[in-house]
Amino acid sequence: MQDVSTLVAQAREGRPRAVARLISLVEGASPQLREVMATLAPLTGNAYVVGLTGSPGVGKSTSTSALVTAYRKQGRRVGVLAVDPSSPFSGGALLGDRVRMSEHASDPGVYIRSMATRGHLGGLAWAAPQAIRVLDAAGCDVVLVETVGVGQSEVEIAAQADTSVVLLAPGMGDGIQAAKAGILEIGDVYVVNKADRDGADATARELNHMLGLGESRGPGDWRPPIVKTVASRAEGIDEVVEALEKHRAWMEERGVLAERRRARAAHEVETIAVTALRERIGDLRGDRRLDALAERIVAGELDPYRAADELVEGLTRG
Repeated sequence: MQDVSTLVAQAREGRPRAVARLISLVEGASPQLREVMATLAPLTGNAYVVGLTGSPGVGKSTSTSALVTAYRKQGRRVGVLAVDPSSPFSGGALLGDRVRMSEHASDPGVYIRSMATRGHLGGLAWAAPQAIRVLDAAGCDVVLVETVGVGQSEVEIAAQADTSVVLLAPGMGDGIQAAKAGILEIGDVYVVNKADRDGADATARELNHMLGLGESRGPGDWRPPIVKTVASRAEGIDEVVEALEKHRAWMEERGVLAERRRARAAHEVETIAVTALRERIGDLRGDRRLDALAERIVAGELDPYRAADELVEGLTRG
């Protein structure tokens, strides 16, 4: 078992192995996880978390890499969580971080980590909130979370990010997909990538039209901008960074950023609590209390809702 305070101190110094070890403790739900989180708590709250989502093939990894380059030119330290599809059997990620963004691999101001979803719906690894906290405490100014495009559950990125970027590309039917998936409700900045292809202007117009249809914004509310990019050539990336900075300034001015972070923390606490309860209920399988409740339901003496209430009362009493 490694000394957590030493690992955290080394991570703060920018040592990638220490950061990697801390995230591994998070992913593996280590017995040291509580100590890690307690040590990190006073060191967090400084990183700007940007989520990138969109259908497979729109160029999320290329766009993420281009954003890393842009932020590094500004002298900012950048952390990247690239959430990959994973095997439901091994839990391993399909693609490695070095393969995805190899041009940044030797930059000490960039930390890139591929995380497996491990079958978790929403395209985000269950450990992502804690991994974001590790990168925040390690001194990253910006944390980019690139999530798997998995249809309707893409919207989960909105719960993890300060600002959500939705990527689309021409010729992929993304307009219809965006409307179906509900991502028009969660995007703070929209990016039409591969804008050198035919149909880019049409995609941007269609997106603008759909955003207008769904609008219920008052004066001073944020209107998501639409930025056209060719990420493979870094075209339009500076405009994306500018849009992100404007959104961050708008949120800070109106208290939205603090509110989003409170909501994120509340969601995380709820997830941890529900997981703990689920584990305790799982421990009851084969337990006489659960069997007794089941027998009373079968006998018609008790309905399932009242049985569940009794079970929860028993669990919360300890």
